[in-house]
Amino acid sequence: MNTGRVLATLAAGMLFGFGLSYATMIRPEVVLSFLRFQDFGLMLVMGGAVVVVLLAYKLAPRLLTRPLLDDHFHEHPSVWNRDTAVGAALFGVGWGLCGVCPGPAIAGLGAGNWSLLWALAGIALGALVQGLRAK
Repeated sequence: MNTGRVLATLAAGMLFGFGLSYATMIRPEVVLSFLRFQDFGLMLVMGGAVVVVLLAYKLAPRLLTRPLLDDHFHEHPSVWNRDTAVGAALFGVGWGLCGVCPGPAIAGLGAGNWSLLWALAGIALGALVQGLRAK
């Protein structure tokens, strides 16, 4: 395992978690107020993330001959089909019911919000059921 890659991943994860916490996205009540169109602050968070990712994915291969921590750029094809649409809808319903998204929930644990363990247990159970169903 490459130490540089591990440290870069750790630093990126810390930055991600800090950003989610700073933007209050780790609080389900804030997420639910966003989903009810009462608070649009998280729209700025998600919009900013989309812009950064779009720039990174589109500009980095043009500006760099190779990635900083790999030997070549990889394609990330995505397949849009019925399973993707159903999965996205189920994710949205779950998100809307509890106001918890997996990434912010894990970051919320780091901030001491232990009640998010229930949502993460449900997420893990749902993923397990889907994995068993897919076999």
